[in-house]
Amino acid sequence: MSLELSQIHAALPKGGLYDGGWRYSPEPLTLSKGEMRFIKGLGHPLARFQRTCDAIYRRSASGSLPAWIAEILDTGKPTWMVDLQREAALGDVFPRIIRPDLLLGEKGFSLTELDAVPGGLGITAWLSQLYADAGYEVAGGARGMVEGFSSILDEGGRVLISEEATDYRREMEWLVAQAGGGREVSDAEAYQADEKALYRFFEWFDWMAIPMARSLAERSASDGLKLSPPCKPHLEDKIWLALLWTPALRAVWEEMMRGSHLDRIRDLVPFGWIVDPSPLPPQAALPKLDVNSWAEVANFSQKERELVLKISGFHETAWGSRGVFVGQDLSKDEWKTRLEAALEDFEQQPWMMQEFRETRVIEHPVFREDGTVEIMKGRVRLCPYYFTDDDGRTELGGCLATIVPADKKKIHGMKDGVLVPVVVG
Repeated sequence: MSLELSQIHAALPKGGLYDGGWRYSPEPLTLSKGEMRFIKGLGHPLARFQRTCDAIYRRSASGSLPAWIAEILDTGKPTWMVDLQREAALGDVFPRIIRPDLLLGEKGFSLTELDAVPGGLGITAWLSQLYADAGYEVAGGARGMVEGFSSILDEGGRVLISEEATDYRREMEWLVAQAGGGREVSDAEAYQADEKALYRFFEWFDWMAIPMARSLAERSASDGLKLSPPCKPHLEDKIWLALLWTPALRAVWEEMMRGSHLDRIRDLVPFGWIVDPSPLPPQAALPKLDVNSWAEVANFSQKERELVLKISGFHETAWGSRGVFVGQDLSKDEWKTRLEAALEDFEQQPWMMQEFRETRVIEHPVFREDGTVEIMKGRVRLCPYYFTDDDGRTELGGCLATIVPADKKKIHGMKDGVLVPVVVG
C-alpha cells in the first residue's frame, strides 16, 4: 500500500505547493489509538482556552482584573488596534481555525505554540488526499481539510494573502480551488473594499504594508464584514503560554475555565515565564528556576539551560521559528546576549521562556532523491487543524506531521524534513 516517489511527483499540482520543498515518505506517520483519541478530543479544550484568554484580557482592560495583564499584551501594538480588539462587537468573535504545535515526547505531547493564522493548510489537505487515495485511513479523511476550510469561509469568499506570506500562496490557491464555490485568493496589498467574506492570511504586525488593513478590521467591528481570523492580536501572542503558569493568575484560570479542560492544557504546556526585567524582592524567586533575577538565569550552565526563549508575537520574527532560541544550543555568551536583549525589549516587544521538553526519537522511511528508501531517525512535530463551524462545533480536519533529523532541537519545516499525514496504528 506504500507510495512510490514517482507517484508523489506525478500527483503534485503544476508549480508545486511551496517554494521551500521537503522530503517525501512512502507512508504516513502512525500514532497509537490513545494518541489519536487525545488529538481528536483536543479541539474543544483549545477553543475554551482561547476564549478564556480573551475573557481574561477583556476583564483586565475593563479593570476587573489587574491592568498589567492587558498592558503586557498590548505592548508594541498601535492604539487603534488595541481599542478595536476591545470593541463589544468583537466580544464573541474568535479564530475559526486552531492549530497547535504538538511535540511528540516520551510521555505524551507538549504544546509549544497555538497558531491562529497557520500555514500548511493546503499542504496538509493535499497530503491527506494523496495518502487516502493510496488506501490509508488518514486523520480527518481525504477531504477533511477541504471541508473544514469550506465551513469557515463562505462561498464567494476571498483569501487575502500578503507579500510577507507569499511562500504559502500556491498551497492556498490549491486549497481554494478544491473548496470551489467561487472562493478566490487575492493580494492583501491590492484589496479594495467589497462585501465578500474574508480569510486573513497575513499577520497584524504587517498592517502598515496593507493599505486597507485598518479599514477592513474596523468594518468587521462596525458593519458586519466577515473577517477571520478577527482583529484580536492579543490572541496571537505566545505569552499566553506563560500567563497560564503565572502564580498571580492561578485562581483566575481555575475560576474561569472548566477543571478538566484546564488540567488538559496544563499537562500539555511546558512551564513558562514572562521575561520581565522588573526586580524581585530579595526574598522572592522566579518559580521553578529558584533564582532571584534574570541575571542569574543568564549565567546558567549548559545543563541548566534546558530552556527555550521566544519572542511573543506582533513581530516579523515571531513566526517560522526565527525568534526561538534553545538554551542548550547556544554558547554561554550567546545565551546571555539573547536573554539581555529580550529583557531590553520588554517595553517594545515582550519575550517569554519555556522549559525545554525532550522529544521522542522515531524511525521512519524516507525517499532518497533517486526513489530508493532509507530509514531516518527523527523527531516529530504534529500540527492538527481544528475548524469551528457556524454552530460553534470544533472538529479535526487533518493532522500534519513534520519529521526532522534527530540532531535538530527545533522542529519546523525544512528541506531535510519530512511532511506526512497521520494514521492510527
